[in-house]
Amino acid sequence: MELSNTESVAGREVTETLGVVRGNTVRARNVGRDITQGIRNLAGGELKGYTELMTDARNEAQDRMVAEAEELNADAVVNVRFTTSSIADSGAEILAYGTAVRLR
Repeated sequence: MELSNTESVAGREVTETLGVVRGNTVRARNVGRDITQGIRNLAGGELKGYTELMTDARNEAQDRMVAEAEELNADAVVNVRFTTSSIADSGAEILAYGTAVRLR
């Protein structure tokens, strides 16, 4: 499965548009991570625990989007985008979406 954040895939022709596909996940922080990241926040620097949490969430959302595209027998997903929104005080939704297409 090819993924592109542009309208096309270089060197390939889009022959059919299959529709919008998406994948999402909602992740919550945990108490242990909040404590260690709170200490890091006081000292400054990257909050690596949260970076890992969000990276895992983006990967899961992308995998779910790809799975939906594969159900449509797509060759690629173009115009791939990610959005994040807060859910309550301790959670975030990651949404990956794009357009499933067939290529020549």
